[in-house]
Amino acid sequence: MNVEHLIQMANQIGAYFSAEPDPVIARAGVAEHLTRFWEKRMRESLYACLDSGECGRLSSLVKEALVEYRGRLLAQSK
Repeated sequence: MNVEHLIQMANQIGAYFSAEPDPVIARAGVAEHLTRFWEKRMRESLYACLDSGECGRLSSLVKEALVEYRGRLLAQSK
């Protein structure tokens, strides 16, 4: 899986939800989108990148959503 492409897509999702003034709702929106529209292997690849410390290009909103919703995002089977 091309991690650079996943980072780019995740950052686009983050950019969309960054317009939300409430950061709690913005993080939940990112997590909901990743849950509904990304395959589990895509989310797992993004977490592997995040855990390795090599996802510096990932937006802070996306990183925060990944940390906050890790259990839910990795538990979903889709």
